[in-house]
Amino acid sequence: MTDQIKPPYELADFSKIEGTPCPCGIARRAFTEVEDFPGTVHVTEISADAKTHYHKRLTETYFFLECDCDAKMQLNDEIIDVRPGMSIMIRPGTRHRAIGKMKVLIMVLPKFDPADEWIDE
Repeated sequence: MTDQIKPPYELADFSKIEGTPCPCGIARRAFTEVEDFPGTVHVTEISADAKTHYHKRLTETYFFLECDCDAKMQLNDEIIDVRPGMSIMIRPGTRHRAIGKMKVLIMVLPKFDPADEWIDE
């Protein structure tokens, strides 16, 4: 029996990752199959009609890459202004949505699970 040697790094080219519809818009998710990495990293193009949602287990950290000058985030009942270069860590159970078009890098811990996206209807 031989042990397979893992490479010292993993590389993700988001331009080659297929987009997946999500409550926010379109997400490209990296490192989903990397067993020894505890999370996933997403680049998400957020649309103007993003839906309020929450996660019961997942913590998300948004880093704002690009956004409209009047972009905001709703976190439960609070609405805050956001701009490129800012970051927000969103704990499990926090209802959230982006207001305005934006492109964000999202770090998700533990690994993203689509079954843990909850939308109040």
